[in-house]
Amino acid sequence: MAHQGQAADYYNQNMDGAQYQQSGYQQYPPPNGPPQGYGQPYAPPQQPYQSQEPKYNVQPPTYGQSFVPPQDDKQSFQETFKIQKPKFNDVWAGLLFIATFCGFVAVSGLTLYRYSKYHTFNGGGIYGGNNDFSLDTNTIVLFAFVLCVGFVFSWAYFLAARAFTKQFVWLTGILNCALAIGTAVYYLYRRLWGAGIVFAIFAVFAVICFISWIPRIPFAVVMLQQAMDIAKMRRVHVFWVSFIGGLASVAFAAWFSATLVAIYTSYMPSSSGNASNPSCSAAGCSSGKVIGLVVFVTFAGYWISEWMKNTIHTTVAGVYGSWYFCAGKPGGIPRGATSGALRRATTYSFGSISFGSLIVALINMLRQACSIAQQQEASEGNIIGTIMFCILGCFIGILNWLVQFINRYAFSHIALYGKAYIPAAKDTWTMMKDRGVDALVNDCLVGPVLTMGSIFVAYLSALLAYLYLDYTHPAYNDGRTFTPVIMAFAFLIGLQICQTFTTPIGSGIDTIFVAMAWDPQVAMTDHPEFWERLVHVYPRVQQVMTGA
Repeated sequence: MAHQGQAADYYNQNMDGAQYQQSGYQQYPPPNGPPQGYGQPYAPPQQPYQSQEPKYNVQPPTYGQSFVPPQDDKQSFQETFKIQKPKFNDVWAGLLFIATFCGFVAVSGLTLYRYSKYHTFNGGGIYGGNNDFSLDTNTIVLFAFVLCVGFVFSWAYFLAARAFTKQFVWLTGILNCALAIGTAVYYLYRRLWGAGIVFAIFAVFAVICFISWIPRIPFAVVMLQQAMDIAKMRRVHVFWVSFIGGLASVAFAAWFSATLVAIYTSYMPSSSGNASNPSCSAAGCSSGKVIGLVVFVTFAGYWISEWMKNTIHTTVAGVYGSWYFCAGKPGGIPRGATSGALRRATTYSFGSISFGSLIVALINMLRQACSIAQQQEASEGNIIGTIMFCILGCFIGILNWLVQFINRYAFSHIALYGKAYIPAAKDTWTMMKDRGVDALVNDCLVGPVLTMGSIFVAYLSALLAYLYLDYTHPAYNDGRTFTPVIMAFAFLIGLQICQTFTTPIGSGIDTIFVAMAWDPQVAMTDHPEFWERLVHVYPRVQQVMTGA
């Protein structure tokens, strides 16, 4: 614990080597009675509680009704975390999501058919196409490279978190700062002043943030190590969930990329004097039709990818919740925790996950439009316009962070107790505020670190797109007309792929925080080693959780 002094100084808590006193701790009201056949109550605390008035007014989930601690290794996830009256929540959001997905399939099928019909006009590779007015096969090859970069670097980043947990936070911060500085220098070298100044501001901001993080790194390392230790346990399949989810994300990104290019080749009208679009003879072409379809598939792409990430998050949350409440019981983690949590996420909670994902998708649409406008202004050398859209993007980013913050912990609640989205969000947020866990969450760097890692992969994807277009000089990009759009979509693809791969890591830590808000006593009695390590590097947790 080499960082103990640094962390203790940061939190300004002098524990003087005291034992972890539990006096003054007020737990949520216990269940009315243990379930039948359960004869192993929680072990009593080491120190007797002092009688005091209840400090918290929010009632936690009633464990006596919905939580049945496993007595043997045959008890399933559904039997452990029972839903008393199962029902499908937020049905309207689930139906709307299905309708949107069907619409995406229809648009994709139609446009890909038209693309294949006039394949020779659009070329068979990087070169050789006659299309000089819209995206073509050259762009599909570009997106294929972007997918490879996104997959390789995202999986490598996840494996780095597993193999080099202690160095992971430092590595992420340093790489992100180096990439931001390098990108700014490159744009300034190419005399793209608008983009160069914006990325220089980002680089300065990244360096300042990383320096301010240093005192909190020991706390993040403990939480990250605990999440990784749990992931290696029996009946926990976090690595498989991450790998399969990442592959699904790459497959959808490939589908989305091909559809995006097919929309342009199918409906983009050619300018006067250029080669005419043969696809227009079969159906009308117009810029308005292209814009409308691109907006729809972008929205659908965001919603579907967010739903995938949140389904993974909810599944993993069920697994980590099982560890927190059950690992110290005779039966341990319940049988089929991963499959049981996935089944609940894709049935009763399908609408709730769709609801939360819809909100994020709408915000991301606004951020995507702002990003394209910013890059367009930067490519034209308009510094004022670039800075204005950069500021607007920051405000949208803050809104996105707030919604994502609420979603993460609401889905952890939904994973175990199957509530609808809005009640789960309200209950979880209120309980975490009353417990003071929101302060712990804000001090934990794992979420920002994973975000920085995803942005790192997104930067690489966007940079690859720029270099590819600059090197191949496709005819349709004369004057760099499509460069901002293609770079924005490359950034989006890299970001979503990496976020999908790293979702299980963040989900585990989020669920531990939510579970500690529900019942911190379980951490002290069932996971004493974790609790002692946490208090050792983060003394503030003793005060927040126990009131000591």
